[in-house]
Amino acid sequence: MNYIKKLIAIWAAKSAIVVSKLLGKKGSSGPGSIALKIYPHILKDLASKVKKEILIVCGTNGKTTTNNMLYNLLTANGYNVVCNKVGANMLEGITTAFIHSATLWGNLNADYASIEVDEASAVKIFDHLSPSKILITNLFRDQLDRYGEIDITIKLLSKALEKVPEAKLILNGDDPLTARFGYNTGRKCYYFGVDQDLNISLNETKEGRFCTICGAQLQYHYYHYSQLGNYYCSSCNFKRPSLDFKAFDVRLQDGLLFSVSYDDTTVAFNVNYKGFYNIYNILASMSVAVLVGIDIHGMNHVFSQYKPQIGRMETFQLGKPVIFNLSKNPAGFNQAISTVLQDHRTKDIMVVINDNAQDGRDISWIWDVDFERLVDPTITSYMASGIRKEDVAVRFKYAGIDQQNITVEGNIKSAIIDLVSRSGEVCYILVNYTALFHTQNILKSLEKSGNWKGTDTDLN
Repeated sequence: MNYIKKLIAIWAAKSAIVVSKLLGKKGSSGPGSIALKIYPHILKDLASKVKKEILIVCGTNGKTTTNNMLYNLLTANGYNVVCNKVGANMLEGITTAFIHSATLWGNLNADYASIEVDEASAVKIFDHLSPSKILITNLFRDQLDRYGEIDITIKLLSKALEKVPEAKLILNGDDPLTARFGYNTGRKCYYFGVDQDLNISLNETKEGRFCTICGAQLQYHYYHYSQLGNYYCSSCNFKRPSLDFKAFDVRLQDGLLFSVSYDDTTVAFNVNYKGFYNIYNILASMSVAVLVGIDIHGMNHVFSQYKPQIGRMETFQLGKPVIFNLSKNPAGFNQAISTVLQDHRTKDIMVVINDNAQDGRDISWIWDVDFERLVDPTITSYMASGIRKEDVAVRFKYAGIDQQNITVEGNIKSAIIDLVSRSGEVCYILVNYTALFHTQNILKSLEKSGNWKGTDTDLN
């Protein structure tokens, strides 16, 4: 009977995937939801068929990019891999990814599963699969009305980890909130980080200002952004752990140049990515790949060929470069702003903020974003858009931006056409989550049709 239910669940979900794609939708979560209602054990059943290991990537920022980099490293070495590449990281989305990789008869030819997991959903997901390695990228405040303050996320992750005591942890050693999961634990832990003071720290809000062990304020030899850096507690023995995978000799001009050492091996990397934070994404995916036995020496080529996921400093050509980036919380926005300012061309900037349920209704976090740094001579104009466009415009005003240079436009297509008509050599568009796919579709359409030249009268 269970086998029949399993087949019906797979057939129904695969049909739903096809229909969703015919309708122009992603079909990344709905099919899994259907399958779970028909056969609640479908994910557990399929996950048990993975031949080698199930690898989990979670954390606040960078997990989609990191998970896809890990997927590329594995497949480049000839492995078959189940992966939720589009970032559907809750139970239903993960179920969809497994069903998509399965045959109509419920077989699964997968060496590894590389799975991105939502931090708040990990407790439920770990009832359905047993990972051998869990990577945590970082922990920042995100979607306050869903997650609450960061200590709630830490409690949820701690509860999830208790369910998989045999899993090894790969942790961002530069993040005290992440590294604390390896403190005084009996399980095997590995740490990655940037072992160099780059003098790029900002006067921004630190999520983990206080020691999670004793409560005293943490001290820093140096820090990179938010709470990431070389920290120590003067009241107890908590400090940044010894790094197993460490980046050094970092240069941020014309892409990312850096070296990585682990054990007695040092390898140089040169990748054409934007954003210092991508060094952490590379380090994280590399660490897991090395630990499953992949040779680090061939990784630079894989990273060089990697194409960022939707909205990760994605570039469109609308008569000039339009660079598009997802920034969904203060840490992400501040890093995006740093990347914008590293570009010395003149530029126009647009910020799109929605407050749909998936974004979080509470957008008070925009006051923790260092928009003051956008008062820069290379930025010629500012556009506020999205459902909360007026809030963005007010935040621009209080950041010290000249109100005469601020435009408020709710229609995103109209806003983009206006933006690219301006004098800057390049445009940057920073969006939060539910604006991501809609804005990307508009950019794709404009790039393909050429209607950004002002020939299109339909801006709806």
